Amino acid sequence: MDRDRLNALLESFARGHLSQDDLVETLAKLPYQTLVDARVDTHRALRNGFPEVVLGTGKTPDQIARIMRVLQEAGGNVLVTRVTPEQARPLTEAFPGIEHFEAARLLVLRQAPVVPRGRGAIAVVSAGTSDLPVAEEAALVAELYGNKVERIYDSGVAGLHRLLGSLDALRGAAVVIAVAGMEGALASVVGGLVAAPVIAVPTSVGYGASFGGVAALLAMLNSCAANVTVVNIDNGFGAAYVASLINRA
Repeated sequence: MDRDRLNALLESFARGHLSQDDLVETLAKLPYQTLVDARVDTHRALRNGFPEVVLGTGKTPDQIARIMRVLQEAGGNVLVTRVTPEQARPLTEAFPGIEHFEAARLLVLRQAPVVPRGRGAIAVVSAGTSDLPVAEEAALVAELYGNKVERIYDSGVAGLHRLLGSLDALRGAAVVIAVAGMEGALASVVGGLVAAPVIAVPTSVGYGASFGGVAALLAMLNSCAANVTVVNIDNGFGAAYVASLINRA
């Protein structure tokens, strides 16, 4: 349930196309529906502008499917993150038309057109090809939330000329998402080149001393570029969510 659907229901009731009982029954399902092992928030889009998103990690395909069906009935697009190929296989069979973005570990069930809502583009820049799963998670989620996305991949500081070759796209973006593992220096470099907010995403890519992304996280938190803020390790979804909110301001 979002504002557009609620307004449509109220308008339908006002015109006599929907009975009072049917309206009450629809609203009675708010703000959540209780399942055996989940309480699905069908009211979130009405409150926050974005519907509930299903985290695939730790859930069985059956659990994900039950939650998805509730969100499907509530209307709007359904997004599942961090899905393994083993989880995705039965879900693609259970939901005809569902899209599986294997590199980004996403499932998307489209039920409504994506309405452009961003005031500008979101640039997603990644340090290396190994960062692509997190970068693509961020890029695809940002697109699903109505943003134009510019992808600038494999542009780490070990070859700074690659990044500078995309300077026009970076400087033209309303928000930049910088995705990097190893030492995480990319976010600071990007922050020094643009006037837009930079959302830094440390990844778990790197050798032993990177401590699974902790080194990049600490480097980004200690950035001397004042326009850089940081989300958690590998959290491309969170970066895209916040970038979408900023881009709507």
